[in-house]
Amino acid sequence: MAFSGPVLLKRIPNDPQQRKLLRYADYVATGGYASLKKAWGMPAEDIIKLVVDSGLRGRGGAGFPCGTKWTFLPKESFPRYLAVNFDESEPGTFKDRYLSDYDPHVLLEGIAIAGYANKISTSYIYIRGEYHKQAKILEEALLEAYANGIFGQKHPGTDIVHNCYVHRGAGAYICGEETGLLESLEGKRGWPRIKPPFPAVAGAFAKPTIINNVETLACLPYILEHGAAWFKSMGTPSSAGPKLFGVSGHVNRPGVYEDELGIKMSTLIDKYCGGVKGKYRAAIPGGVSMGILGTDQFDAQLDFDIGRKYNVLGLGTAGVIVMNDQTDLVVMLRNIVRFFAHESCGQCTPCREGTAWMHKMLSRIVAGYGTAKDFDLLLEVGLSMGSMPGTTICGLADGANWAVKTFLQKFPEDFKKRLKRDVVPGVTLTPAGAAV
Repeated sequence: MAFSGPVLLKRIPNDPQQRKLLRYADYVATGGYASLKKAWGMPAEDIIKLVVDSGLRGRGGAGFPCGTKWTFLPKESFPRYLAVNFDESEPGTFKDRYLSDYDPHVLLEGIAIAGYANKISTSYIYIRGEYHKQAKILEEALLEAYANGIFGQKHPGTDIVHNCYVHRGAGAYICGEETGLLESLEGKRGWPRIKPPFPAVAGAFAKPTIINNVETLACLPYILEHGAAWFKSMGTPSSAGPKLFGVSGHVNRPGVYEDELGIKMSTLIDKYCGGVKGKYRAAIPGGVSMGILGTDQFDAQLDFDIGRKYNVLGLGTAGVIVMNDQTDLVVMLRNIVRFFAHESCGQCTPCREGTAWMHKMLSRIVAGYGTAKDFDLLLEVGLSMGSMPGTTICGLADGANWAVKTFLQKFPEDFKKRLKRDVVPGVTLTPAGAAV
């Protein structure tokens, strides 16, 4: 079966004038919470097997199989926690916000299903600090869910009472990394942890913890409703199911759109976004840390194999940023690296120093002071940050490296034409780069 229409967005009208926040009664009237009631009548082990068989992979960036992650929980270790990663601070990413704006109960139903399947006692929705409106919507939806027995009661057949809370972050990108999130959740500075131990063994408050993305959890009610085979009928053999794509940049209709994994980027843009404004030049497939797709990669397949096929880090959050031929890619990369330098937690030397120096070099190139040595030095610094396993605790340095190396590898002339010859002793350069 090919993708035949919205799955996650089926309750959200295409017409912006008709969109409204779905309250509990609206959600139930359209079949909401039926999957949770079905789950409550199943053995927890059968639910986990169903999720494993569905091939559901994490929609937050890494693409790790959701059901497999659940199986890592120690058998007899309690209490257990669920941390919902709603930090969504990756530039170009806004798909989870769209779900919470209009259909918050699909997330809460997914949390309740995951909680029952994994014998979770407490779930925390860790939401980005800047998402004030979304946090308020979720808090109101949670009150409705409590009032209707979704939370605050024992899991059927157990003595475990499942509670759920909204926890607001403080605006740090690094807290989107799962262990940085846990540190922040515990009230500490958001510094990623050295692993092992992994969160499934010692996560929040040193107890077994599952960390899932908003969109990942929103898939669960539909997998329970339709089954694993239905979910796997969409997408590709290694990338099953439907996917939300947040498209921004030089397109005529930016927004959040849903189709199956494996759709060509050109089809996504032409079918849903009304085409490119101007002439296509490049695109970022899934948030700025994934690197860049070249001019000849407009037809790239958007699935979890995109990294191997098109020399980017991966699909990431599927936040597609489209750039036309008027885009200054040198300035674009400088801005990306400035973001990473600002958001580095400073814990690891390669990341702290590397992002800062790459920003300085790119600023010099933009200002007209760059030399040929800077091109090679940028690649060298990037490689030292992101291509040597074990040099940093989390993936921020690797994301910065992939951004730099893919920009330089796929668009070398854009950078080389901004570079000047090596500086001759005794000759000064103006800001424009001209010798005087």
